[in-house]
Amino acid sequence: MFNVDDCVDKESEFDMMLPSAEEFSAYAGNLGIGNDTHVIVYDNSDMGLFSAQRLWWMFKVFGHDNVSILNGGLPAWKAAGFETEAGEVKTQPRDFKAELRADMLFTFDDVESNLTEKTVQLLDARPPGRYGGSQPEPRADVESGHVPNTINVPFGMILDAKTKTVKTPGELEKAFESKKVDLSNPVAVMCGSGLTCTGLYLAAYLCGKFDVKVYDGSWCEWFFRAKPENILKNE
Repeated sequence: MFNVDDCVDKESEFDMMLPSAEEFSAYAGNLGIGNDTHVIVYDNSDMGLFSAQRLWWMFKVFGHDNVSILNGGLPAWKAAGFETEAGEVKTQPRDFKAELRADMLFTFDDVESNLTEKTVQLLDARPPGRYGGSQPEPRADVESGHVPNTINVPFGMILDAKTKTVKTPGELEKAFESKKVDLSNPVAVMCGSGLTCTGLYLAAYLCGKFDVKVYDGSWCEWFFRAKPENILKNE
């Protein structure tokens, strides 16, 4: 099992920051994954998707494009009547070479610059309450709120509530349009710690937009590093 909470930069004070390319290489290789492996990722969320898209994106940001998501995850697999098995899966370690694609990342400095330049649409995938400041963040020492000039596009908007699968490209385009997001212009995404925002990356990708950047530090980093006047709450 690939644990996205474990394959992180353990030296960082911020949550779920990407590990180094060397660390990712070792982690993936120890699971029997090579550079020629077609990786299929899924999770067991009742929502149908919650963390698998983060792993899908991680493989891409580390140069491995041969990766897919099982739409609907394990619940959909079971509902379709396919077989499952229990117990530990033993694999033979393989060599895996990761190379970080830094151009897929949006940094703290990028967010700061965008406050004045306003050239990138920065989307925040957190629920409205956390974005607006009325509901708490999961991490006790982080207050809720948002970065100025961001657009709140909650993660749940990419999922079909009935089928528990990712919406169709046409439905996703309408979801972005409802939030006045123009996919023909630059887009970056963030959330609380870099997990659910990769769902927005996935949604844009399915709409044919392949150049979205991810702010990996997300709100956790912004809260601790930004100037107080750049931590907003809704009135």
